[in-house]
Amino acid sequence: MAALSLFLDVPLTREVNWLLDAYREDPSPDKVYLDHRDCQTEMGKAWVCPTVRQTLLQIANDPTLDHEYLPVLGFPEFTRAATELALGRESCAVIENRAGGVHTVGGTGAVRIGAEFLWRWYNTSSPSPIAVYIAFPQWDSLRCIFQDAGFTEIRPYHYWDTVRLAVAIEEFLEVLESAPDCSIVVLHAPEETGLTPKQWEEVARVMGRKRLFPFFDVPAQGLASGDLDRDAWALRHFVAQGFELFCAQSFSKTFGLYDERVGNLIVVARDNETLVGIRSQLQKQVMGTWATPASLGARVIATVLNNPALLNKWKQSLRMLAEKIMLIREKLKQKLRILGTPGCWDHLTAQSGTRSFTGLLPSQVAFLEKHKHIYLLASGQVSVCSINSHNLDYVAQSMNEAVSSTAGRAQGLSWAEME
Repeated sequence: MAALSLFLDVPLTREVNWLLDAYREDPSPDKVYLDHRDCQTEMGKAWVCPTVRQTLLQIANDPTLDHEYLPVLGFPEFTRAATELALGRESCAVIENRAGGVHTVGGTGAVRIGAEFLWRWYNTSSPSPIAVYIAFPQWDSLRCIFQDAGFTEIRPYHYWDTVRLAVAIEEFLEVLESAPDCSIVVLHAPEETGLTPKQWEEVARVMGRKRLFPFFDVPAQGLASGDLDRDAWALRHFVAQGFELFCAQSFSKTFGLYDERVGNLIVVARDNETLVGIRSQLQKQVMGTWATPASLGARVIATVLNNPALLNKWKQSLRMLAEKIMLIREKLKQKLRILGTPGCWDHLTAQSGTRSFTGLLPSQVAFLEKHKHIYLLASGQVSVCSINSHNLDYVAQSMNEAVSSTAGRAQGLSWAEME
């Protein structure tokens, strides 16, 4: 007689990649997927930086390399170079030796061990649960990480106005002002939010006054403006203002190393003694999570960042990719204008980076999926890199039909109902 299962109460959950699965199962030859996590080439393939290919050959032919385990906190040459890339070599935190990195399994791994550390050690004297604020576009992906880490007070915030199709700085600041002191605020892709330096200065002033803890999440430094330093402005401003903070870095998009899962958790502390203590606890966490990270991707990145010639080639590749993204935005806007699509589409080029709010309502997104076999998030957000010269006309025409067919009529869910 078979033993009774001990997992009778495990509920069925919706597939994490249900949108991609629906796209793959769609037999239509016209289908388009607009939520790629990686950067795409004109032929719809994952983009790989040419400098990476060159560096991989160099590493493969190095007779001195072995396959020994890396240290628990990772490849030192990588974490040092990655930290300096984000903060800048002249950063006061770097010079004062109070900033350091932990080599993680992708940017998600950096968020995970950062969240677990904060749950155990951040503001432990607080009589009430620490609140964590996560931007609405990352609500689903990041909320589960902080929930699993132990946080119970997790709240969404908005930096994008879905009605005006512009940055919602007033609403963002109101949320920060009303947040309990010492709350944690996750600042995802600051280079892509559309906030100006002056607006970031105001955000920093409010967070400083309220003693809010910044947890930056930087998935694609350099792909918003094409300039690594410009994209890091917000993070560096917070460091210059004396904040202690965490920053999760990912190198999947910027190097095209999607399957290598290379990340870095940057810790900026008040002094070196505090940094050493934090890193010791993170080392203990890593030992119980993945024990030691993989080396190949980190070696590639460290080789490029520490070699002036390779570094310049990589920067050129990033600029070219960023310019391509900007061009796609401009072309899509012009196509919609030529088609006479209702509404103003300036917001497409006012934004920057690999992802974009289209302004499409959930009902219009549903129309695209049902009638045009185009798949994107219900929020209307798309990966700009998923659009290329082969599908641009079809995407623009389909968006025009979706907007025109629902203009002036309330169909499906409204933004308020969806949120």
